[in-house]
Amino acid sequence: MSPPSHAPRGLPRHRYEIQIHPADIQRGVWYLFLRRRHLLGGVALAAGLVAYFGFGLWVAPSVAERIARRHEVEALQEAHAALGQRLEATRSRLSELQDTSVSLRVQIGRIYLAYGLSQDAVDEGGYGGYPAVPLSIPESSYRDQLADVATLEAALRQEAAVLATFLDEVRVFEEEHRDQLSTTPSRSPLERDAFVLTSPFGERINPFTKARDFHSGIDLSAPAGTPVRATADGVVTFAGRYSARQSVAWWRYGNFVSMRHGDGFVTLFGHLDQVKVKDGQRVKQGEVVGTVGNTGWSTNPHLHYEVRRRLDDRELRPVDPRIYILDHRWRDEEKLLVQARSAPNIQNFEPLPRRIAR
Repeated sequence: MSPPSHAPRGLPRHRYEIQIHPADIQRGVWYLFLRRRHLLGGVALAAGLVAYFGFGLWVAPSVAERIARRHEVEALQEAHAALGQRLEATRSRLSELQDTSVSLRVQIGRIYLAYGLSQDAVDEGGYGGYPAVPLSIPESSYRDQLADVATLEAALRQEAAVLATFLDEVRVFEEEHRDQLSTTPSRSPLERDAFVLTSPFGERINPFTKARDFHSGIDLSAPAGTPVRATADGVVTFAGRYSARQSVAWWRYGNFVSMRHGDGFVTLFGHLDQVKVKDGQRVKQGEVVGTVGNTGWSTNPHLHYEVRRRLDDRELRPVDPRIYILDHRWRDEEKLLVQARSAPNIQNFEPLPRRIAR
């Protein structure tokens, strides 16, 4: 490439000629005429391109590293989110286990109370009808939450070992005291799905007198004619209706059945429609003793069910039947258990007639 030696007249002399000779000599030569500024511009453009690609090659490693780090960060974020989901699932499972543990403790407490076993062991660890293990894990960093989950898991493992010990004690007791088991009123007098609790045990407003009095049993509303079953093996001590001349209080029970279970319990079934047993009859747990009715002081068909237990003073005193019905779950069982174990001896109740308490 050089300035042309014989530039045509009228063209500037500062021009450059580029000749392109094809390999085939029969073809003509190509001429490209450039001015100086064009040549300098081309050189500058080529230098810019070289610099651009050179800069690209220089920064390429760092850009590639940043891209790789970004992908790594995104992968870590996804892993972090997945860890959070697994942690939340673990917390949920542990919470369910905790609820189950509390429920088992309550059930064991009811069994201990029904069988008359010592409650001291059940009370250890802050027990009293309420959980001894924390129910929730505070919101914090995942590291702290994992530590809290590990702590709760260890506590639940310890709780499971304690419950296993209690269950073993109950199992041994049941094997050694089968007679006591059969005479403990531990089942529901009505099928579990056939009734609604309408009046609990304890102080209440009497629906007839509108005055506060003591309700010595529980009222279970059910359709008339629903079978009423014995809650334990026993002997019928009364079946029929009490004479108002003998006792107005017991006449109000309408048709009722009373049963003696060993030396420890007496159960009563009031407001019956039909009585299916007779005095002196031996009855097995689960056998029908009558049907739900609306006799006596009753505003609607229901069963009045009482459990009376012989305590240390040898007197048969009313106790909350819900504690002894072990085949049914009640609302607020923890509170129910605490009240049953902490309530003072009840005094203002109607004593059993001698013929019933015999």
